[in-house]
Amino acid sequence: MQLGEISEIYRYPIKSFAGEKLEDCVIEEYGLQGDRFVTFYDETKKDWYKYMTARNIPNLLNYKAEFKDGDIQVTSPDGRVFGWDEALLEEIQNQTTTTLTMSKRKEPHPEAKHPHLLSVDGASILIITDSSLNKLQETWGKELDDRRFRANFVITVNDDTFTEGDWIGRKLSIGDTKLQVDSFCERCVLITMDPDTQVKDPTLLRKVNEEFNLHFGVYASVLQPGSVKLGDKVLLVE
Repeated sequence: MQLGEISEIYRYPIKSFAGEKLEDCVIEEYGLQGDRFVTFYDETKKDWYKYMTARNIPNLLNYKAEFKDGDIQVTSPDGRVFGWDEALLEEIQNQTTTTLTMSKRKEPHPEAKHPHLLSVDGASILIITDSSLNKLQETWGKELDDRRFRANFVITVNDDTFTEGDWIGRKLSIGDTKLQVDSFCERCVLITMDPDTQVKDPTLLRKVNEEFNLHFGVYASVLQPGSVKLGDKVLLVE
């Protein structure tokens, strides 16, 4: 069954930084290659709370991170270029009183059972659909930028009555990649921030709660690595 096709591909090499829009991508065992590769964090906190995100430093969204030939390149709002290095740490540290630590780039161990599990967020790809975006934009009554949801794939669907919630527990084929849809993505205050201006509009989160019970988009894990490009058909295979 053909669900639709890939209409947008995004990658976010550094957690909570602006990302890059792609025409194609490589899917590894951990997810989209180079996605959520590294992060800043607060060593005094635990679990999810240790990550420094745009909730803590809204200006992070103005730094564009790209993954190029295995390296990370960051462009600041004024055009300066950084790597994942001490210069970037100093740049971001100047914007908060919290002592920041940079995560180390994880290198795969050749004998590891899953040598490519390199993502900060674990083995997952975030997917949203144009149908859900259109429904939310209509009920919210304002123009909606899909970057607010930081999805890896935006899918243009053929049938808007068969929603992404119906995909949970089932398998998708995209290009030569196979995914399993595992769970909803539960949304937080980050979606209220305009990706360009960081102006907050709490009415969006309230609307997502009213219309979607805070569930917007789904997480998928990788069953078969491969590649995905714009226009690839999305097939429900099981």
